[in-house]
Amino acid sequence: MSRVRFQAARGSFEGVLNESLIAQALLRRLPIASTVNLWGEEIYFDVPVKMKNTAPTRDVKVGDIAYWPEGPCLCIFFGKTPASTASEPRPASPVTVVGHTDAPAQLLRSIKAGATITLDDAARHSDQAV
Repeated sequence: MSRVRFQAARGSFEGVLNESLIAQALLRRLPIASTVNLWGEEIYFDVPVKMKNTAPTRDVKVGDIAYWPEGPCLCIFFGKTPASTASEPRPASPVTVVGHTDAPAQLLRSIKAGATITLDDAARHSDQAV
């Protein structure tokens, strides 16, 4: 597992990426700066990694960080999406879960579409408050 940090104008939060091939490809491209998009209670943003899903699923949980190859994007799920049938998040189409965050939903809700978000190695920011 590798610790990463997401930074947006409204605050920062950490997550962990797993050992999957997609997560490793993302880590090699850090830092990644992109523009936030929202789909219900899902943040997603373009990433410079083009791969196929390695473990496609539509079953995700609050806090999951997933790769969506159709973007290609990284998605952070923190509540219901337009595809949800109950309170669980549901992606528009299959994703590969590449990590998790325990960031508070309140913080994630404060991040607005069009904002810049940066994904980086958390170790580079260990001297800053999270």
